Amino acid sequence: MSSVEHPSTVTEPIVDVTQTPTPTVGPLHSGTFRDRLPRRAQIAFSYFMVTKPRIIELLLVTTVPAMVIAAEGWPGWLLVFNTLVGGALTAGSANTINNVLDRDIDSVMARTSKRPTVTQEVQPRAAMIFGVVLGIIGFAWLALLVNLTAALLATSAILFYVFAYTLGLKRRTPQAVVIGGAAGCVPVLTGWAAVPGASLAAPEPWLLFALIFWWTPPHFWALAMKYREDYAAAGVPLLNVTHGNREATRHILLYSYLLLAVVLLLLAGFRAGIGYSAFALALTGGWLVFAHRLRREPTVKNGMRLFHYSTSYLALMFIGAAVDAVI
Repeated sequence: MSSVEHPSTVTEPIVDVTQTPTPTVGPLHSGTFRDRLPRRAQIAFSYFMVTKPRIIELLLVTTVPAMVIAAEGWPGWLLVFNTLVGGALTAGSANTINNVLDRDIDSVMARTSKRPTVTQEVQPRAAMIFGVVLGIIGFAWLALLVNLTAALLATSAILFYVFAYTLGLKRRTPQAVVIGGAAGCVPVLTGWAAVPGASLAAPEPWLLFALIFWWTPPHFWALAMKYREDYAAAGVPLLNVTHGNREATRHILLYSYLLLAVVLLLLAGFRAGIGYSAFALALTGGWLVFAHRLRREPTVKNGMRLFHYSTSYLALMFIGAAVDAVI
């Protein structure tokens, strides 16, 4: 929806929207945690962190419910295990290669300055080899233990994320988050295709795809309100940078109503029961409350409230859809 396709940083006199960014912290990001490990464990931990495990976790949360819906029940432990392992390997591949390619801008941004590819805990060449090997193993794992369609879909997500998003769009246009978000939707299709007899010609997997696709931009723009100065310093033309946080809140609200439209289509397409319909609409109504509050008061605090809510929202929507498909 943005008409500007090149960076032109907007300066805003809005209170509380340009707080000083803080690095990502937590048990997995803490330097003291890593330092307490034996040397070999430290190296392994650094390679683990370069795959962005928290992002992988969210991707896998959408894969299993898609499999359950496709199978209209539990698809089997072995199939789920093999699909998740293959999905984690391919997602880790894309994230690792992204870390290598973005290490220059990551070094400028406070929240990413501790990534192993920036601190040289993992050398760029070694990380690139690691990422490519993960992708090859992931493709082979899915092709041999799941099916070729699932393997091709997962690999297509790597290629799209690396070439279309990281190399093509991220440093050129505010629309990178919108278009590039398609890569994060592919695990749903991979999970669906993994189930024997499930057809990608059915509307259901594409409705799930659309749910994630329209969820992604407002989710990310809300987070970016906190790190706007980070992205501006790195020269990344994120919507929050080129148009400002206040304009980003307008887009967040508009995309929130697009998300509501997708939810209504999903409920109709899934022939959802009354219970899940009420649950999904209540969740989406809560999202809209947060989005309207953010539009009225475009503060970092309100942005982070929507961001945290949106993370739980996606998981609950998918889990609820899986439960509804089974009962």
